This record gives sequence, structure tokens and C-alpha cells, in this order.
Amino acid sequence: MTATTQEQIKGILAGYCDPALGVEILPATALKQMTLEAGVLSLELCLGFPAQHYQDLLRQQLQQRFSAIPGVNQVDVKITWEVVSHAVQRGLKGLSQVKNIIAVAAGKGGVGKSTTAVNLALAIAAEGAKVGLLDADIYGPNQPHMLGVAQRRPESLDGQRLQPVECHGIQTMSIGYLVTEKAPMVWRGPMASGALQQLFQDTLWQDLDYLIVDMPPGTGDIQLTLAQKVPVSGAVIVTTPQDIALLDVKKAINMFNKVAIPTLGVVENMAAFHCEACGHVTEVFGEGGAQALAEEFHIGLLGRVPLHRAIREACDKGLPTMLSAPESEIGQRYKEIARRVLATLSLRARDYSSKFPNIVIK
Repeated sequence: MTATTQEQIKGILAGYCDPALGVEILPATALKQMTLEAGVLSLELCLGFPAQHYQDLLRQQLQQRFSAIPGVNQVDVKITWEVVSHAVQRGLKGLSQVKNIIAVAAGKGGVGKSTTAVNLALAIAAEGAKVGLLDADIYGPNQPHMLGVAQRRPESLDGQRLQPVECHGIQTMSIGYLVTEKAPMVWRGPMASGALQQLFQDTLWQDLDYLIVDMPPGTGDIQLTLAQKVPVSGAVIVTTPQDIALLDVKKAINMFNKVAIPTLGVVENMAAFHCEACGHVTEVFGEGGAQALAEEFHIGLLGRVPLHRAIREACDKGLPTMLSAPESEIGQRYKEIARRVLATLSLRARDYSSKFPNIVIK
């Protein structure tokens, strides 16, 4: 292989911005092997995020680009991936059994944050990752009902720590497993914050690549506890297009900025209503709000999810869209959002704290 051909290959990889993900997912470290023999170009690429279903599309797109190089008659691309821990807030150390914690947050309630969180967790698991879902909405824990396991209770093998409730291929924990559905959570801020810390520390998560945290709305005690006590790799913001929701979302983004938690992007929920009878599209909550927000804060627009009855019905039945209709148009949108979240996180700085030696002063 000539030096010119090598530079052409590296140039294609370095400048490749996936049109679906919107980010350059192939840094220099992604190229693990490269050979060209008898016109057959063989490449091995290692992504920083799981890509069980995405890898075929990526392979096809790269093969088209490499086929244009003079002397290349056939292209074989092998794609693997490795999930690593990414940097968290300064002064905090990552959890031993969890590589990355991703918070799903919103400036206000009623924007579909919990629905987005559960479908995001399921979509990431479908790509081949080990995923957990923590329902941190202490006052309104909805995830057990959305997953159809509200009657289950976590077990404790040692009488001190809880085993996560496993369902649909993910590990879950929620205060909703520990109380009845009708029990009101009449707790003051410190009590709620303490409960959140216990859910993190006293749950025996098992070798997770990603832990998705469904945050309560707003910027109060629980959010501050998360920022100060829990090692978070990044946050996903959920909003509707309307101006009132966007005002509160800006506060949430600024809060994460102040505590050095990167915002991975924004999801615009209830983006438009598609009439099933006539097909007419109505922008019920406005149009373009999330795009303007993303541009203002220099973050990515992860995706737009329409206002659709099927989404609500699926969660009410305990079978979110990623379980009941993963191949539907809405299911595909959740998959795209999940891939964008993981791709964006994979490009952020890694966490090397676990490799530092322990220093003991006697």
C-alpha cells in the first residue's frame, strides 16, 4: 500500500460525518488495522459505542467512499466497538459497576421526559449495550408502570443492598418498587435527596455500560444532589417546542453547565400532531423551538418525536414503543436519538481515574 493511498484512507475516515448521527464518529484511534492486497482493501474499525443494528449502514456508506480510491476493487470493513468510561464532574469517581451515567432531564414537567428516558434505555440496549434505568423522580415514579412491572419488588441477598429489577433486557430501580402506587411521597427536599443517593449506592448494578437516569423536572434539591454526589457523564434535555417550556429548559442547561456536566443534546418531544384520519400535520406546540435552543447553546438536536396517541397508549399498557413497535416510524426515531446520544458521548474525554494508583500516606 502506497503512502498516498494510506493518506486517502485516513482522510476519508477523519472527515467522515455520518449524515444520520451528525457527528464525526471515527477519530484516528478508531482505525485498528488497514491492508490493501490485490485490490482488496481490508479495514478494522473500533467504535466507541455499541452499534449492533447501525453497523451495516455504516459499513455500506464507508464501502462506497473507499471504492472510489484508485486501485481499490473490493472493500471489506470489519466493525467492532468498545464502551469506555467518560469523564465526570471534578472530584467525583465513577461507579465501579457502571461505566457511564446519562441523566435525562427537563426544565418542567409534562414534556414526556419519562417516556423518552425509558425508550432511550431500551433503544440503547437493542444496540448491544448493558443498560440500567434509574427512576430518580422520587415524587412521581412512573417507570415501573411504564415497563409493566409495577407489582414486582426488588430482592436483597444480604439484607442491605438491593438487586435491580430486571425486565425487557435492562436493569431497573425505582422508589416506585418500594411503595404502593397510591402512596403519596410527602418528603421534604433533604429526604428526597437522601433517597436518591440510596438508590444509587444501595443498588447492585451489574456491569453496566450505561445507566439512564430519569430525573424529576426542574432544578431543585434532587438535581443538585445528582450534580454534587453522582458521577454523571452527560445529560440529555427533553422539551416541547413551545416558548414556555424552552424558558425552563434554558435554566436546566445552565444548571448542568455550572456543575460541569456536558449536555449531549436536546430532544424535541410532541413536535407535531399527525391526524390519523386525514394526514394533516399540526404544530400544536409551535415549531423550531428546539432547533433554535440547540443553536443558542451549541449543542445537537438529537431528534424530534411527534405527538402521537400510540406513544401514550404503549406506555400506559406497560409496553413502551421500543417494545411494542420498535420498527415503526416512531421506534426508528427513538433508535436514531439513542445512536446520536451514544456517538456524541463517545467523542468526549475518557475517565482515567480508575487507572491512577492509590496513594497511602503512613
